[in-house]
Amino acid sequence: MTFPVIGVVGGGQLARMMAPAATALGFELRVLAEAEDVSAVAAVATAPVGDYTDLDQLLEFSRGLDVLTFDHEHVPTGHLRALIDAGVNVHPGPDALVNAQDKLVMRAAIDRLELPNPRWAAVADVDALVAFGDGAGWPVVLKTPRGGYDGKGVRIVASAADAADSADWFEAMSPLLAEAKVEFSRELSAMVARTPDGETRAWPVVHTIQVAGVCDEVIAPALDIPLEVAAAAEDAAVRIANELGVTGVMAVEMFETPGVGAGFLINELAMRPHNTGHWTQDGSVTSQFEQHLRAILNLPLGATELLGPVVVMKNFLGGANQNLFSAYPAALASEPAAKVHCYGKAVRPGRKIGHVNLVGAAAADVDSVRQRAGAVANIIRDGRAPAGTAPETSEESA
Repeated sequence: MTFPVIGVVGGGQLARMMAPAATALGFELRVLAEAEDVSAVAAVATAPVGDYTDLDQLLEFSRGLDVLTFDHEHVPTGHLRALIDAGVNVHPGPDALVNAQDKLVMRAAIDRLELPNPRWAAVADVDALVAFGDGAGWPVVLKTPRGGYDGKGVRIVASAADAADSADWFEAMSPLLAEAKVEFSRELSAMVARTPDGETRAWPVVHTIQVAGVCDEVIAPALDIPLEVAAAAEDAAVRIANELGVTGVMAVEMFETPGVGAGFLINELAMRPHNTGHWTQDGSVTSQFEQHLRAILNLPLGATELLGPVVVMKNFLGGANQNLFSAYPAALASEPAAKVHCYGKAVRPGRKIGHVNLVGAAAADVDSVRQRAGAVANIIRDGRAPAGTAPETSEESA
């Protein structure tokens, strides 16, 4: 029996980080890349450049694959159905994936499952937006149903008087999703994996910290969360995966709302490995990347216990330092226990280019773990260590 061949549509950092897990298990990973210089190309042997919106190119890429999966959720739903009709083994399938592709479909599904949603409505124009805001209360969060990520496609509408400023959004796409702005104590993520046969495994619920709409930091597990809230959040993720027929890894992003409903409201879904699960690479028995590959191949799922009492993941975005490797001596010397993951991307301000994972010896040490992981990330981003901690990188080498 030969080992399976897995195809990934999209060549970003998620596909790149699937490669080591595939190699360890003996699988062949192929990537349909957006361009020759995207993140995953350097990590796999076969990475043809193609257009994921072109069905013929998707069909060509699918030849010889045992399973097709995704680095992102942007492949048109109709194309996915056509691939299945052509005999391609697609995971997750289009009926599940549409709930991550279209936020209006997702909101309706969460309502149908009677899980905790914020108040929401599909709004076709400015008048409908004003009517929703007057009923739900201002401010209102306005979202494009498709295509938004990392804070893109999200706008806060403060009042009825400000609603007219959103007219251009309705011209570009209608209807849009309007949501009541949620008062919350922190953001959470509940991650689960599911196989086609219905086996599920969940990781502990984690605390996520967003900056300017981008995941900046993750603390695993979410500390001081009531046991009943953590259990309900995990159960909600498993139920969504089962009821929607999800295969592979799914992240359910949530708002913690103490004293309101079950203690949380569901924000968004992602049906693929996710930034809020990067900590699993070094902090869990099974990483989200290995688990995703196991799940889509219908293999038994791996254990999800933590490898320490607390794990911190800290993203680093593009900053002043263009030569990331020049900062490695200072960064790695500052914290030998840190694990650095760099995505091989060109540095641009605000662009996700890597993350740092660090396992702590005790939950009580979480503040220290966060500081130490953050220090490593900052050295790489800025190209120099804080004064007094390590020799500065020269401007010439940075």
